[in-house]
Amino acid sequence: MYQGVTDVHADIQSDVLIEAELRDLPSHGLQRLPRLIERLETGLANPTASGTGQWSRPSVMLVDGNRGLGPVVMMETLEKLAVAVDEQGIVVGAIRNANHIGMLAYYAEAAALRGLMAIVMTTSEALVHPFGGTEAMLGTNPIAIGIPTGAAPFILDLATSKVSMGKIHHHALTGDPIPDDWAVDTAGNRTTDPVAAKTGAIAPFGEAKGFGLGLGVELLVAALSGSAFAPEVRGTLDAQEVANKGDVFVLIDPKAGQGTAKHLAGYLDRLRASRPADADRPVLVPGDGMRSRRARALSTGIEIPEKLYQEICALRGRDDMQQETT
Repeated sequence: MYQGVTDVHADIQSDVLIEAELRDLPSHGLQRLPRLIERLETGLANPTASGTGQWSRPSVMLVDGNRGLGPVVMMETLEKLAVAVDEQGIVVGAIRNANHIGMLAYYAEAAALRGLMAIVMTTSEALVHPFGGTEAMLGTNPIAIGIPTGAAPFILDLATSKVSMGKIHHHALTGDPIPDDWAVDTAGNRTTDPVAAKTGAIAPFGEAKGFGLGLGVELLVAALSGSAFAPEVRGTLDAQEVANKGDVFVLIDPKAGQGTAKHLAGYLDRLRASRPADADRPVLVPGDGMRSRRARALSTGIEIPEKLYQEICALRGRDDMQQETT
């Protein structure tokens, strides 16, 4: 047990990090671990909290994360919502005061594997400039959708920014330059330097479309959870401030509708079988690439930057020292 984190909570948090690595999303993987440990050590993350919820309506739960580990609070919220969705058909969990939750696909998939549809949204610090602007005013504000199909679930997970800030941090960690259309520096100029991009602003994806969707997520999450707006959000990229972003978890029981999972699976198979632009690259639907990368990584392993590997080794040394003194 490190910093009071129980084995159950540690398993949930570590599973989210490892799953991100397996799916080739290192921006949401082990590079988050050193900062997470620091937040536990400084009391910014509560090692035992799993969140407390109150139903403000029969189908709306307001959750105070009590500074708990983000994945722990999210999975506890999923359990509570799943109990109510059978009766209500659709339920919403609005979460505040929880730490960074990692990749949203994890929760969308967890719901879909239980036979439930899910929409997951979260906000972040001001990292993205508006369409036509150069100043960071919005979060990356990702959204994920999970839908059971009777076969492999449909899993869509995308940031409303061109990339996540975690991906830029990963490039800074490895020393690799970034494409010049990802971000601007503090002066508002395009940059290929990931270090300069960290203090600048990321572009919205799809120009005005990404900006509009990101703003919609920002407003919806803030309105439901009571979280801060992006310029005032702190705590997902630092180890100095309490996390005050918001999360929204929507669960829908497919049985409340008129479709069938088999009907969905058949349509997805038709998409996969449709004529590709490149004969060597068949059409994929969201979730296929993630599953393929995961299977490959389970066979061949994952790569971790040397600097991060040394940081993790140092953390293990600190853990051994703590156990010797307790």
